[in-house]
Amino acid sequence: MLNEDAYKATYDDKVRLSCPFEKAILSRCAECVHAQKLNIAEREAVACENPLARENCFTLHGLLHQNALFVLKQPHPDEPLPHAKEIKVQCGGLLGVLKLFCQEANKVDNIHAMVGKVQRRFSTMQNVPFQEVIKEIAAYEGRRKRR
Repeated sequence: MLNEDAYKATYDDKVRLSCPFEKAILSRCAECVHAQKLNIAEREAVACENPLARENCFTLHGLLHQNALFVLKQPHPDEPLPHAKEIKVQCGGLLGVLKLFCQEANKVDNIHAMVGKVQRRFSTMQNVPFQEVIKEIAAYEGRRKRR
């Protein structure tokens, strides 16, 4: 069994820039040209190779969280989301943003390119019509539990 403190220390050493959409990438509902997958013991991690792209993704990720609090029934905005709700925010949110560009898909091929499209179309991420994106977050269903 992996010592959790050793894992965290190795993670911090290997993953200089964490990816805000790590769970979406690891669950295979999204990919990114700047994502670098790493194996640490028996776990996977995702690092970002581009600091500016990472900041843009963190902005989008934060806005998805902020706008999804009500639909996720999350009363305390400062608390981290449970894994299943985080997957809903990341995967459902990215697919919802993709849908704004009239692209029906079950996977985002390049998060970085999509964030660039958002910035060009809406000039700022705060102008994104999140009420449309939130519908996709609410509707998103992750993998079924194994029996």
